[in-house]
Amino acid sequence: MIAAIVSLTSLGLGLGFLLGLAARYLRVEGNPLTEEIKVLLPGANCGQCGYAGCAGAADALAAGQAALTLCPPGGRSLVKTLAEKLGISMDLAAVEDSQPKLARINETICIGCAHCGKLCPTDAIVGAPKQIHTVIQDACIGCGKCVAICPTECLQLHPVPLTLKSWHWPKPALTIGA
Repeated sequence: MIAAIVSLTSLGLGLGFLLGLAARYLRVEGNPLTEEIKVLLPGANCGQCGYAGCAGAADALAAGQAALTLCPPGGRSLVKTLAEKLGISMDLAAVEDSQPKLARINETICIGCAHCGKLCPTDAIVGAPKQIHTVIQDACIGCGKCVAICPTECLQLHPVPLTLKSWHWPKPALTIGA
């Protein structure tokens, strides 16, 4: 019994040591620009940009495969910061600061077609076919995919209601020439 414990412990320590050496010497360095961009992104991993989280969006931005305006939660300040970081000139007049929005279903119009539930990336829409659906507000990321596919237009994006949990300090007004 003791021999088995000693042999398994030594085997575990030996393999752990080898894995530690392999992780140290065989590590593949990533793009440092990707890491810097990932730090700048909000980190919400909401998927509104079309990528699987902020890491995927940072990879696409570093590779030059995505527009600087891909992150709706980041707004104008993120676009400005990304443009400075990547050395790209950007006209910020076309970029709007949008506030977070959540999907809401008008249940009097909903026919229960279930198209929206199949398309929701976070499964925030619950309901069965031919029954009224509803949106779980805590799970909704406001991507708008459900709004685009709804045949009766009962789904709409509405601003997040202001509560103590969602309140934030307003951004200061920009003063030019001060």
